[in-house]
Amino acid sequence: MDANETKRESTNFIHKIIDEDIANGLTARIHTRFPPEPNGYLHIGHTKAIWIGYSTAKKYNGLFNLRFDDTNPSKEGDEYVQAIQDDLKWLGVVPDKICFGSDYFDQCYEFALKLIKDGKAFVCDLSKEEIEKYRGTLTTPGIESPYRNRSVEENLDLFTRMKNGEFPDGSKTLRAKIDMSSPNINMRDPVIYRILRAPHHRTGTKWCIYPLYDYAHPIQDALEGITHSLCDVEFENHRPLYDWVVNSIDFEQKPKQREFAKLNITYTKIGKRYSKALIEQGIADGWDDPRLPTLRALKRRGYSPSAIFNFVQLSGISKAMSLCDYGLLEHCIREELNTTVPRKMAVLDPVEVEITNFEDGKVEYFDVANNPTDENAGTRKVAFTKHLYIEREDFSDNPPPKYQRLKKDCEVRFMGAYVVKCNEVIYGQNGEIEKLLCTVDPDTAGKNPSDGRKIKGTIHWVSKDFCEDYEVRLYDKLFTCEDTVVINMDNFKDYLNPDSLKVMKNAKVEKSIEGAKPGDKFQFVRNGYFCIDLHNDRVINRIVTLKDSFAKK
Repeated sequence: MDANETKRESTNFIHKIIDEDIANGLTARIHTRFPPEPNGYLHIGHTKAIWIGYSTAKKYNGLFNLRFDDTNPSKEGDEYVQAIQDDLKWLGVVPDKICFGSDYFDQCYEFALKLIKDGKAFVCDLSKEEIEKYRGTLTTPGIESPYRNRSVEENLDLFTRMKNGEFPDGSKTLRAKIDMSSPNINMRDPVIYRILRAPHHRTGTKWCIYPLYDYAHPIQDALEGITHSLCDVEFENHRPLYDWVVNSIDFEQKPKQREFAKLNITYTKIGKRYSKALIEQGIADGWDDPRLPTLRALKRRGYSPSAIFNFVQLSGISKAMSLCDYGLLEHCIREELNTTVPRKMAVLDPVEVEITNFEDGKVEYFDVANNPTDENAGTRKVAFTKHLYIEREDFSDNPPPKYQRLKKDCEVRFMGAYVVKCNEVIYGQNGEIEKLLCTVDPDTAGKNPSDGRKIKGTIHWVSKDFCEDYEVRLYDKLFTCEDTVVINMDNFKDYLNPDSLKVMKNAKVEKSIEGAKPGDKFQFVRNGYFCIDLHNDRVINRIVTLKDSFAKK
């Protein structure tokens, strides 16, 4: 992420809160963090949290931490730790410090002992199901645990024995002693420690008890000196518990939690579990399948960090839940690529054209602009020969009214070259068009016919003798449903887009693409924006089509 971009003057409610805190002398510095759980790969929803935390820190000349929330060892691992760091590096986000929740296990344990000694925590023998039952509902208060009034000495003994591994998993928990009649269910004696025998990716088997997020997170923020803990609005109801932990432990520096609305996008299901299910069921071919919303998938698809961050910024920062148009994301990458990538001619579904009045072996070169929006991009020479390819859809032997592409006994302009007339159609045994026999008007090389006849259609082409063969993958939205709130783990297959991937195995691209490397991007004229696949340099992925419906909106 460009540092200058993060310092753009922006007005959002988070910055107003910070401005007020600074003006009121509540803080003299700003320190934010991004705390992903290393149990999967980052997705575009995470990018909003990253951008808010990182850009806020940069705007106020503050600090930004990456902290791995690794308090649930059964689902976490080094693979995801490395993947998350790789993704942040790709985004251009450089943390001032990299931390782990496990760095603070000793402190969390000591603070739990303090809460017990202060009469603010107790060891509970209720099962998980019993705790849920005792908790009550939004309209009825909870019921106190029969173990709530154990003595400090008994609680200290039991908690120590929990740590030492004397009790089975799930048999006991440590709970905060707050208020079972609180209107906020999160404050009804929440569990803050559980017994879990699972090897941790960093601490091994040292611990068999682990702190829960709502307890560990405010402690981690306070110990790191975080001033503003910026998180998803789903944690708003957890804020009273966050403050209770900070105040009960009596930290001198008290971080402030503030929430923003998560990123929701039309036709997109962002959660990790959906991506995981798609992969496990063979619908997606991995975490970087270009149809998924993961950052590595977007990277492979050809999206850039700058386009993604521009999308996040344009989608707005507020507390109100909203649904962002997928077209805005496409618009952001399309606007960027239009001015930055070279043009190429590519025929994705080829049909051969033979120019019957062109000599065998003759090659004529036409100068074509590399990027018409950039006069400094220069030109390239494209070969025109007797045998060419055009898109199959650019010819019709049964054209509809006002059809302006190639048809029998009619003319079109071959882009940048000649006016061409189709004289004969040759069909194969299966009835499919095999070849078009055409002639050029030799007096129309790069100019209009001298007799003044109007040529309405223009199509692209490539030389059969000067082209490269590629497999081109045309990616589209993975789901057919615009507002994916109706999609859940039971019905998501019902909403899959059958056309989310079309594979063109015999695409032809002009010779000048030779030597392109994985990740290189192009505009294929009349077809869209494309990039060389990161895993196979003979595969090209479509990033986005040329048509920009969002710009009209």
